[in-house]
Amino acid sequence: MVKAVCVLNGEDVKGTIFFSQPDDKSPVEITGELTGLSKGRHGFHIHEFGDNTNGCMSSGPHFNPFGKTHGAPNDDVRHVGDLGNIEAPGSSVTKIQFNDPIISLTGPLNIIGRTLVVHADQDDLGKGGHELSATTGNAGARIACGVIGITK
Repeated sequence: MVKAVCVLNGEDVKGTIFFSQPDDKSPVEITGELTGLSKGRHGFHIHEFGDNTNGCMSSGPHFNPFGKTHGAPNDDVRHVGDLGNIEAPGSSVTKIQFNDPIISLTGPLNIIGRTLVVHADQDDLGKGGHELSATTGNAGARIACGVIGITK
């Protein structure tokens, strides 16, 4: 079992996200809680770099080692870091719990040391027709982020 954690910080949005993977062939389970998110859907992505020296902007583009276009988590064509959307109820804690079969906590698709980003807007999953749909899902500003680190 490999485990990782990410403490997300933004001006209004805060939270802690946990990642666990029983073995290198199993999906990664993603759980946690966020506070401060406005009601609705928000893009949720792994970005390439574990660099927050210039806030969330220095984390670079989505983690995309295969050079694919942006897509939904269940699409065959997607960035490795495309985790879709999380849905916030608005006035309370946003709870997160889902699995992703592409990211990993070991090997070449390892997300440890990269940045998890929460976006201001809904990710259109590459299907919105906007010029940014194929690269970012047109998910808007980066409102919280944190580097994913290994934990016990």
